[in-house]
Amino acid sequence: MSRFSNVAIVGGTHGNEFSGIYALKQWQSNPAITARDSFSTEHIFANPSAYSANKRYVDCDLNRQFDPKLLADYSLANYEESRAKALNQQLGPKGDPRVDFIIDLHNTTSNMGPTLILLTLDTFNKQLAAYVSERMPDAVILVEDHIEPIQHAFLCSVGKQGVIVEVGPQPQSVLRHDVMESMQEMTTHILDFVHLFNIDKVPALPKSVTAYRYKETLHLPQNERGERIGMVHQHVQDKDFQPIKPGDPLFMCFDGSELTWQGDYTAYPHFINEAAYYDNNIAMSMANVFTFTV
Repeated sequence: MSRFSNVAIVGGTHGNEFSGIYALKQWQSNPAITARDSFSTEHIFANPSAYSANKRYVDCDLNRQFDPKLLADYSLANYEESRAKALNQQLGPKGDPRVDFIIDLHNTTSNMGPTLILLTLDTFNKQLAAYVSERMPDAVILVEDHIEPIQHAFLCSVGKQGVIVEVGPQPQSVLRHDVMESMQEMTTHILDFVHLFNIDKVPALPKSVTAYRYKETLHLPQNERGERIGMVHQHVQDKDFQPIKPGDPLFMCFDGSELTWQGDYTAYPHFINEAAYYDNNIAMSMANVFTFTV
């Protein structure tokens, strides 16, 4: 694979996810921390207006605006839609980008721990996952390759390669020391691996890695009027990436009844009860567990 010459670390794609923002401030003050000899590193504050307003976004979710069709539609011009187009010009353009690799830093209110989200499972990403997993035993590898990377609407998809560092649980608009340290540690391992990959000195890695692959999104139960009638069951809450079998309790309805998991597979929920998704009545995402060879 080709060498990575330019790496961008992005924080504040969501304005109330503070770990990435404050990590970025530290690294901007001391750029030597993220510098490596084989590539240049830049630090990008993605959504400063949302941060100033102490909100996830001003008009719409910035991390859903990088679909090629949205980027090409200049009639879409609210704050985040315009900001996405500006970032695409700064880092991209998507499909022929200036930046080789993007690390986008996120927090979740869900109990996901330090999670590395990959958009594809090519040789580089498999090796990256193995390298990070070996050095961070509590790290989770989540693969979202249900569509081609170029079609993803995530900011990190603008680069030739891109990953998301997603760490939780952390409430919106606060900082947690342990979450910040996990984010900084995972980012450091990613930067180290890119450098080793560039200079052909990738060390011996585990032969296989256990990971999770996104399968579907579940919504909170609603009635025919679209009103919420239940919540995530306590047996599921805070148990991200723990298995749920068909028939297991999933939701507790306000009338006292339970709704069970009706899928035909053992699922591994994540982004459970993510606060940012409540405006869309999203309860959680479901994944399969699998093992890939490095």
